[in-house]
Amino acid sequence: MKTIHIQFNERSYPIYIGQDLISDYDLLSQHLPHKKIAVVTNNLVADIYLKPLLDSLSPHKDVISIILPDGEKYKNTDSLNTIYSELLKNKADRNITLIALGGGVIGDITGFAAATYMRGVNFIQMPTTLLSQVDSSVGGKTGINHPQGKNMIGAFYQPKCVITDVNVLKTLPSRELSAGLAEVIKYGLIRDSKFFEWLEDNIQSLTEMNPEYLTEAILRSCQNKADVVEADEFESGIRAILNLGHTFGHAIEVAEGYGNWLHGEAVGVGMVMAARLSQCMGWLSDEDVKRIVRLIKNAGLPTEPPKISVEKYLALMMLDKKTKDGQINLVLQKAMGEAILTKDYDFKKLRQILEQSPH
Repeated sequence: MKTIHIQFNERSYPIYIGQDLISDYDLLSQHLPHKKIAVVTNNLVADIYLKPLLDSLSPHKDVISIILPDGEKYKNTDSLNTIYSELLKNKADRNITLIALGGGVIGDITGFAAATYMRGVNFIQMPTTLLSQVDSSVGGKTGINHPQGKNMIGAFYQPKCVITDVNVLKTLPSRELSAGLAEVIKYGLIRDSKFFEWLEDNIQSLTEMNPEYLTEAILRSCQNKADVVEADEFESGIRAILNLGHTFGHAIEVAEGYGNWLHGEAVGVGMVMAARLSQCMGWLSDEDVKRIVRLIKNAGLPTEPPKISVEKYLALMMLDKKTKDGQINLVLQKAMGEAILTKDYDFKKLRQILEQSPH
């Protein structure tokens, strides 16, 4: 087992990465100070992993399960209220610990429930998708979607720990694995060019779910994210670079309807669009862009956007949380392994990139 510690000014928490961790009660028990536990999961994950987790929690006699429907479209107030209602029905007080057993949707919504129930209770992230293991479970962003925009309602709220069991990826559909690889590739693009080169050399081993290579990719991704989050917990500066491709990607997700494009698929296309705009600004070469497109494609991801009008793109991108005073701020690449948040791009070039998508 590998451990990464995220260190803030007055507190820290560990990210554990290894095999068969769901069943490791000795590990779990270190982060369960109270008897009452609520496991939040979805129906698909529950069918496979809820019983093993409940079995490992058997020393705790007061464990409830909250099973939500699966899918991005259920990351909403209805699901949030389901969690609140179950907690209240079971007379949960501030001494409860929530465990988020699932992908990014479950992690985000459980974290937000933990942040807001009785003004804050403990929670543990137990991510079951590659995307959540390398990105959404780390760093304390929690929240739900609004019909007009993704992740518009939420809070920064850190878990007590993240328990990443690499073995759960064995049951992950290949499309979901590819979606997770988009976020892995992102770290190579924004701050770790050596990691990008490693991914170019080993992408086939990752798509074939080789556990040794997946563990290495998860470890390096989490370390990159930890380094950024430690420097900027509340996204007031450098943390924004973690959103490479996301302004374009979130617009695609909303325009196409939550769940029709997986988050990682939309981010993969968004990173290609950001690379092309970065090339237009003279920051990336033609060969750089070709390498980016090739790796994203080899990860099993789309590289061309769906049919969305330029005006709809811009309207949705204006809703992005990085927008300031009516100006769309974008994360772009100054070089391979270097990203910046900027408003100093050529808006005409942005329109050209958006117009290149099929209409």
